[in-house]
Amino acid sequence: MADYNYDSFSAGHYELDNFQGPAAGRKAQDFPMQTTDGGQRQLLDFNGDFLVLEIGSITCPLYQSRRGKMKTLTEKYPDTSFTIMYVREAHPGKTRPKHHDAEGKLSNARALQFEDGEGRTILIDDLNGHAHVAYGSFPNAVFIINRNHCVVYYSDWNNPNATGRALANLKAGKPASGMGIFLPAIPSVGMATFKNAGEGSGMDFLRSFPNLVWQNLIKRNLRVLFRRPNPISPDMNC
Repeated sequence: MADYNYDSFSAGHYELDNFQGPAAGRKAQDFPMQTTDGGQRQLLDFNGDFLVLEIGSITCPLYQSRRGKMKTLTEKYPDTSFTIMYVREAHPGKTRPKHHDAEGKLSNARALQFEDGEGRTILIDDLNGHAHVAYGSFPNAVFIINRNHCVVYYSDWNNPNATGRALANLKAGKPASGMGIFLPAIPSVGMATFKNAGEGSGMDFLRSFPNLVWQNLIKRNLRVLFRRPNPISPDMNC
């Protein structure tokens, strides 16, 4: 995994046609994670009826654009656990470059919590991204995991409206609906995220922009529209 923490973003760092994270009905893998206070905790050590696990980093405009609606979900479902897996920087720049060591990764996760005001639990993957790779390596995937550690809903790109519908169904004892349509980042949030990441972050994104539009807004969304997921019981064992 020598190239896991890349210097600059390129769509080529992601297999956008081939998401390898755990699909619904599969066992969720557990990993030791670092907490923002420097301690250790297992990823799947949660107290709620479900765990809503979102992938993110401070330099990811998609993750930053979802935070407001995800906050609404945490307030609506206080008996559900919500956790961020902090991974590599999606769009590293001069101010927030790629992670060279665990302390740098911890520093960025703390900035997300204390400067950006992320109120959900943040658990930090190791420097080489072993947990992130096991969960598909995408910068803003989302998973809903039950108490049996089974994935009962997933989407390679988080759409908070779809995630909210899935969670509502699961809590009502029904199977979750399929993956949500990919939505681009809010432009103002994207610009602010690139600015905070520093020089190079936005330009690297612009170079890949046409490919990202084709892969996500068109190809991926068409796959979702015609996909018919198998129903997964909220309390399934796997």
